[in-house]
Amino acid sequence: MNVMTLVVGKLEANCYILIHGNKCLLIDPGDDYHIIKEALKPYKLLGILITHCHSDHCLAVTKLINEHNVPILTEANIEEKTYHLGSFYFKCLKTPGHSQDSISYYFPHEKILFSGDFLFRGSIGRCDLPTGSFIDMRKSLRKIKTIPSATKILPGHGYPTTVAQEIKTNPYFYDL
Repeated sequence: MNVMTLVVGKLEANCYILIHGNKCLLIDPGDDYHIIKEALKPYKLLGILITHCHSDHCLAVTKLINEHNVPILTEANIEEKTYHLGSFYFKCLKTPGHSQDSISYYFPHEKILFSGDFLFRGSIGRCDLPTGSFIDMRKSLRKIKTIPSATKILPGHGYPTTVAQEIKTNPYFYDL
């Protein structure tokens, strides 16, 4: 699986296109629909995964729905279990804290976690927004500690990290 990162919108959210052969999944199409549409052209879109429903992570969804008849996975319509879409195999992990609807998508074969705004390199997402909760955030962080330490984390904004790096250096992991 190859991962293409598009930085979209005024808040510079990471939109990810996961590619396997000529098929793809899309994670967090935040904005700049025309950029996303152009990047998707060579591939058959199998589904859209949303990490949470803040506008900077899902503004382009409506236009994409009108163009592609594919499933959209959000906290509202998924369970915390394993999914298969085409040759893509992943687990949905409910990781509330930044928002009540925060989901992380874990691809165990590739050892990649898409964390949305729940977890960033060296930090966490804000918990003071509506439906955010620092208590829930701590529970979600404990869940991440169970994922293999070599797992790469691709966040909703900013740069990649790993589970090991966050456990070692992120102050929010210190007393878990």
